Formats: sequence, C-alpha cells, structure tokens
Amino acid sequence: QVQLVESGGGLVQAGGSLRLSCTTSEIRFSDYNMAWFRQAPGKERALAAAITQSGFSTYYSDFVKGRFTVSRDNAKNKVYLQMNSLSPEDTGVYYCAAGLGSIDEYGMNYWGKGTLVTVSS
Repeated sequence: QVQLVESGGGLVQAGGSLRLSCTTSEIRFSDYNMAWFRQAPGKERALAAAITQSGFSTYYSDFVKGRFTVSRDNAKNKVYLQMNSLSPEDTGVYYCAAGLGSIDEYGMNYWGKGTLVTVSS
C-alpha cells in the first residue's frame, strides 16, 4: 500500500511561517503530479497548491496565492509547501496527494493522512 507521509505541521502565530514536507518511497515519484489540499474546520477539503511531474508548472488557489510556494525535489522524493504570512483562516489539516490525472481531487491516486496546522491570532 502506497504511503505518503506529511510532516512540518504545528502551531504558529499569525504572520508566521511553516514548511510542510511530504515524502514517499513506494511510487516512481517523478511520474506524479503532487498536490497539497487543505481541510479547514467545518469545511470541505480543497486544493491549495500543486506542482507537475517535472516541477515546471505550479498551481495555487486564490486563498494561498502570493503566500504559499510549492516545490519538489524528485531526487529526494519530496514535495514541499512553504507557507508564509499565515492567518487563522489557514488553520486546518493539510494533505499531500499524488496523482496521474487532472490536478484536482479526482485526479489524485494516493493520499497522505494529513498534518495539522494551527494558526493562532
């Protein structure tokens, strides 16, 4: 069973930064689009950012654009989400996902268990 493992979540004050990481050793990492989804309390899971197989293209949702940066290191089988200027609205569980299809929830083949990010005001 493929496992994606996220790390880097935690408690941070508003205005602060966190860097999430996700890794897996069970797929050919460079074949997959990688994405970060966020599920805020009481809300549905939503795509936050994504990066294509080679890293050439990235996608950001409006709610993170300009503050978050997604990157990947295919040699290390890792994808990152650098989160800056965090606000309490960024609080939620962040999921890493890998997919061969479209860059949305339906195109993802594998999911991590999530890492909790809590932003205090």
